[in-house]
Amino acid sequence: MNPDKKRYLVVIAGPTASGKTETAIRLAKAFGTEIVSADSRQIYKEMTIGTAVPSVDELTAAKHHFVHHISVTQHYDVATYENEVLQLLEDLFKKYDLVILSGGTGLYLDAVCRGLDNIPETSPEIRARVDKLFREGGLPALQKEVKNNDPDYYAKVDSNNPRRLQRALEVIWQTGQPFSFYRKRQAIPRYFETIWTAIETDRQQLYSRINLRVESMVNNGLVEEARKLYPYKDLNALNTVGYKELFAYFEGQTTLNEALEQIKTNTRQYAKRQLTWLRKNTEYKWFKKDDFESLLTYVKQNIATDSK
Repeated sequence: MNPDKKRYLVVIAGPTASGKTETAIRLAKAFGTEIVSADSRQIYKEMTIGTAVPSVDELTAAKHHFVHHISVTQHYDVATYENEVLQLLEDLFKKYDLVILSGGTGLYLDAVCRGLDNIPETSPEIRARVDKLFREGGLPALQKEVKNNDPDYYAKVDSNNPRRLQRALEVIWQTGQPFSFYRKRQAIPRYFETIWTAIETDRQQLYSRINLRVESMVNNGLVEEARKLYPYKDLNALNTVGYKELFAYFEGQTTLNEALEQIKTNTRQYAKRQLTWLRKNTEYKWFKKDDFESLLTYVKQNIATDSK
């Protein structure tokens, strides 16, 4: 790879159901390149319908990486994702000057483009202790422990995201230091230029798309997929919208209709949290889903400006 030649990573971000996949494929075809997924749920092989994995036709239209990448039984975290993507990009940038990174997991996007803080590794024993706490005490137990041990981090974190709380507690118990001690938020220089774009959608339109997507998932076999995954319900990978609500239904805690309505509600809340995360980054240029030509022009202009 020629070190003097500029490489570009185009981020296409946005909340769930905003139209990222379609936009990423159109851009990949326009530049003749490939797509790296930044979706922390589509990465699991056994989760297809509930995570809205791109269709066979979409996967054929443009090559995707990190879709159905690992099993739900494997331990996987954002640091592993960062390292694996950076290794892949070294190979992709030997073939292409521009690669697309598309998804709605803000932490994954930031890890690749800006780098993670140097957070210590944790042992399997510590992870098992934290998992046990979560299984027995649920989200409130995690919230209490993190709040008591690291109030600074607790004030900033999405306290309804158990994986974020688990990760913080693992480090706290492993090192005896607050998780916030290791979070310096200093960007790590990359050899590629990042072009930040995101898809914006009218809120009511987005909510309508989410409701329709959930109904389509059910018609395509979501309940059956969740039933097959029920034996793994205590794994972190399955503690996610679209599955945990159906697990409650299987256990007789709710009706099927109530579970499906809860999926819609929780997905809307998840989309709101995604937007909150993304809007913290002022480098994003936002585009309407139906205004692909403006997005394409923006990317080309960024490349043209850099080449002068």
